[in-house]
This record gives sequence, C-alpha cells and structure tokens, in this order.
Amino acid sequence: MPGYEKPAHWANPKNKLFPHQVGFTAPPHDFDAAPSDFLRMAPRSVGVHGRMLHVPDYAHQLGQRQKNFGLLEEFVECMANNGADVCGQVGSNWVHASGKGVEGIRQHCEMLSDKYETPFHMAGYAMVEALRDQNVEKVALNACYHPDSWYKGTVGFLQEAGFDVVWAGNFYDQGWFESQEDVDNCIWCFDEDLIWKSFDYTAEQAPKADAYLINGMSNYRRASDGIAQRPVHYAAELEERLGKPVIGHDIALYWRIFKTLGLKPESSPESPQGALLSSL
Repeated sequence: MPGYEKPAHWANPKNKLFPHQVGFTAPPHDFDAAPSDFLRMAPRSVGVHGRMLHVPDYAHQLGQRQKNFGLLEEFVECMANNGADVCGQVGSNWVHASGKGVEGIRQHCEMLSDKYETPFHMAGYAMVEALRDQNVEKVALNACYHPDSWYKGTVGFLQEAGFDVVWAGNFYDQGWFESQEDVDNCIWCFDEDLIWKSFDYTAEQAPKADAYLINGMSNYRRASDGIAQRPVHYAAELEERLGKPVIGHDIALYWRIFKTLGLKPESSPESPQGALLSSL
C-alpha cells in the first residue's frame, strides 16, 4: 500500500492563502475558542481553520475518547491535504484517556507528523513540553470543571512525565459548588470571579509550587460585556497576582504551535501575554 504524500502544490507559497496555516480540532459537541483565540494573538501572516471531530452519540466520556482516538489521524490527514503547516488538538484528556502513556503519546504525535508531513501537537502533551521547557518541577493543578476521574488522569500523566504534583482539586473540591453536577451544568463556562478565587485557593494550598496549572478548556464570562474568555486571557494578571507562572492546556498548545511556526504572539498593554508565551 503506497504511503501518504502531501499535495506537492502546497510547497509553493503562491498557492497558499496564508504564509502560515494552522488547523485546530476540538472534541465533538464543543464550539471551540482556540481558532479565534490563536488568530487574535497571531501575526497577520497566520490563517486558522477549525474542524470538529464527528461522533454523533458523544457524551464527553473518557472511554469515547479512547474509542475515537483514530479520528485524530483523520483530522491531520484532512488538514495536510488542505495545506496546513501545523495541527493542534484541543482537549486535555485525550492523552491520558488513550492509554498510550507519555512516551506513547510522544511517539504517536511524531508518527502522525512524519506520515502527513505536517507537525501535530496535542494539548495534553504540549503541557509536558512547556513545563520541561520552563524547567518546572513542582506544580499545583487547578482542575476547574473536570470531575475527579478526569483530573486524576491528568495528574497521573504529569507524574509519569516526571513532575511533582503537590496539589490538585476541582471547583467542587475547592468549595465553590455544592455538587459536581452543579459544576457540570455550567457547561464549562463560569463567572469571571471564579478564575481569581480558584487560583487564589490553589496558591494557598501549594505555596511552594514552581507553577500553577489549569487543565482543560474552561471559559470565564466577563461581567462588563458577557464575553467568555479562556485562561490564556488571564495568565499575565494571574502571574502578577500570584508571583508564579500560570500555564493552562490552552496556553501550552498555543505556545507549542507558535514555536513550531517560528513565530511569537502579539502582545499589548491591553492584551499582555503570560510568561510562557512571552518566552518565545
């Protein structure tokens, strides 16, 4: 059976809409903010396209991620066929739900990148790469909306990668909700004050951590205009508040993609970047 060959015409810059083309995929049944966030902070040379995974009966179960793990290869092939320069997978649980382990995920990303001639990065593994790049050893995890079966998988993946997870707890553990069901009913979008309170709580539990992490792709709605924002928009202010690096899976994925492209995100006094993205 012949191997894959990326369409040769994409090697000619004149055939591309943008000098740098990025493809994102998101879990089924999620309208994802990553393409919008990434494009807003990227130079004008960057174009972004999103493609949701299609699983009609998807119910956000870890077993469904493992069962449908092969859809990620379909996504990479689709993006390669259409001239993407790099692909990013949104969703932090796919790495540990796969059962491949840290080294297995690294090899899988490398295999897809080589096979389709298009670098492929997963949010869960990008976090590992980011922490290693920043020489972080001890971390505390603000597990936000993830139920314990989800965030314990993230903790295990980080520990397998060699990090000391000194504390982890979700919004229910932290006492902001009466039940995990109440957290789930928010559908991953919360009032803005919760990101400040939850990180203050995390820092109180682990004052000696080298960095504070937040898993998943949670959103926080501004009181001023009702716009929901991912942790990347709060990182710089949180770092000033806590005195430590703040890294989320969204931030780590964007960092890894910018690094692959050889670009750095744009920053301004109105939209400053946190330490990780500023390190590019």
